[in-house]
Amino acid sequence: MHEHEEDSKSGFLFRNLLRGLIWFALIITGFILVEDYLQENFKHTIEAVYDKPLILYSVFFASEVFFGLIPPELFMLVWILHKIPLSDYVTGLSFLTIISFGAGVIGYFIGKNFSRTSLYKRFSERYLQQYETQLKRYGGYLVFVGAVTPVPFSATCMLAGSVGFRFRDFILICITRVLRFAVYGWMVWSFPNFFSN
Repeated sequence: MHEHEEDSKSGFLFRNLLRGLIWFALIITGFILVEDYLQENFKHTIEAVYDKPLILYSVFFASEVFFGLIPPELFMLVWILHKIPLSDYVTGLSFLTIISFGAGVIGYFIGKNFSRTSLYKRFSERYLQQYETQLKRYGGYLVFVGAVTPVPFSATCMLAGSVGFRFRDFILICITRVLRFAVYGWMVWSFPNFFSN
């Protein structure tokens, strides 16, 4: 039984990793195909977005806390289009990582402190219910999968808080979020340059 449970956890992780890689491949392929078009027709828009980092980071923060619907790769691609140096790219990527990690912690405390309110219950029924069964089945492993795959990180963090998951264990698991941003950030930086050479 224990071995079957471990297999199911591995299968759950690999399924979501595969989905993430497919989604990432679609984003990068689409970006490579339309990069010249975007540079020619949306240069001023790209510069306007880049020149307002506070708005960019605020939008990402709101997305990470409540829905996690905006892939961080889209923000990374804005920087690629703006042709920023690697040092600035790493700095921006570090900010995204810190924001995402912090949003996860906030999500945890939202779940912990507001899980019994009617507003949270309505939010949970609409957005989190599909993950509740998975949390019961996988426990903290679901938080890990949320940290490294496209499973919504904010949803898993809120659920972890709502069931009283131990905070120290939660933080240790969430550190893997850094790895996800590092790997995807490297791929976003490297792949378009690789294909353009």
